[in-house]
Amino acid sequence: MEIKISEKALQWFKEEVEVHEGDTVKFQAKYGGYSPIHEGFSLAFSINEPLKETITTKEKNGITFFIDGSDAWYFEGYDLIVNYDENLKEVTYDYEVSK
Repeated sequence: MEIKISEKALQWFKEEVEVHEGDTVKFQAKYGGYSPIHEGFSLAFSINEPLKETITTKEKNGITFFIDGSDAWYFEGYDLIVNYDENLKEVTYDYEVSK
C-alpha cells in the first residue's frame, strides 16, 4: 500500500486547502459516495494528526500524507494515486493494485 501524489495535486492542496510545510493530511474512507474498489464508500481527507497507528505515509515538500490503521481495510491491496484534473479543477483519486 502506497500513496502517490502528483506535483499538480500537491499544488492544489497548497492553494485550495492551504496546507503548509509541517501539516499532515489523512486519507480516510467515508460512508456514501462512489469508489471503484468499495461499493457504498468513497474517499475523504482531513487535516489532522494520526490518531492510530499509521500504516503508510508519503512526504512531499514537508507535507505528510498518510493513512492510519482504522482505514487499512479500505486500501488493502491497492495503492492510492492522487492526481489533479485540469477540467474539474480538483484532485482525483485512482487506485492501482499494489505490487
